[in-house]
Amino acid sequence: MSDQARAAIVGGGGYVGGELLRLLLFHPHVTVSQVTSESRAGQYVHTVHPNLRRVTDLKFVSVRELAPCDILFLALPHGEAARTIDHYATLAERIVDCSADFRLDDPEEYAEWYGAEHPAAPWLERFVYGLPEINRNRLRGARYASGVGCNAAVTILALEPLARAGLLRSAVADVKVGSSEGGAHPTEASHHPERAGAVRSFMPTGHRHEAEIRQALGGGFELSFSVTAVELVRGALVTAHCFLESAVEDRDLWKLYRERYENEPFVRLVRQKTGIYRYPEPKILAGSNYCDIGFEADRRSPSHRVVVVAALDNLMKGAAGTAVQCMNLMMGWEETAGLWFPGLHPI
Repeated sequence: MSDQARAAIVGGGGYVGGELLRLLLFHPHVTVSQVTSESRAGQYVHTVHPNLRRVTDLKFVSVRELAPCDILFLALPHGEAARTIDHYATLAERIVDCSADFRLDDPEEYAEWYGAEHPAAPWLERFVYGLPEINRNRLRGARYASGVGCNAAVTILALEPLARAGLLRSAVADVKVGSSEGGAHPTEASHHPERAGAVRSFMPTGHRHEAEIRQALGGGFELSFSVTAVELVRGALVTAHCFLESAVEDRDLWKLYRERYENEPFVRLVRQKTGIYRYPEPKILAGSNYCDIGFEADRRSPSHRVVVVAALDNLMKGAAGTAVQCMNLMMGWEETAGLWFPGLHPI
């Protein structure tokens, strides 16, 4: 693989597109050649992403002006990439799609969860689900990688060690998410008087990210999944009540999770005995590509309950950060390149 590559971002005016641009501008192996936005074509990117003032003089271009590049990131609304993937595949050898269009392997599953037939079903088998912690080997050298759902990613990483060990009988997972998950386009639900102070259970059942979790973790246990909006801009935190086949002690959980994640560069185990950050918290992960995971066995529970708590930045490890991590694997570079920012504290 080449040590340097030209990258372009389609749909660079949104939050995920902005995070991709921020990461790629400081990546040691990447030159950003173009960033598209139909509504902002001709404007400097910093007019939409003000944190990039004096960092780049790039201007948005129309997608009609998109030139060939080495790797193309698609940060489009769900449904758009699937309708145009044949065209984009002519422009780049490698593509990372950050939408939900290519996350599921089975077109029937897609139709069930998204309420319509997939517009490019033959492409589903060409995409690798882009969560490196479970698909690292498949991502190495791959041409096409999907994005991940932020709620799905945090839940998969929380539950995977228990599921893989065959310990998980059932899980009730509730994800608390910030407002940036809804995207940059304002809606009635994101209007400040409606969103401020909210603890809103907007998907008690049937959230589409559940399909990703089931696909990644397989069967063998019952999953109940819900999503709740809270007054937070960035972040997703899952509290998963896991009911196991048999009782386990905290030391057994430590052994299980440590063996699974000790070599993962962006997964950290968090459980302190004192202090206010004893368990994972999204606030201190803002801007970072880490997922923090903590757990505690309920020794009083007759049903062998273990509570697993995991947190990440929904725009980073739940979207743009993982997309860049995928790119690094696809291009044969160091997996952590451009992703070591640890977040800020306090914030």
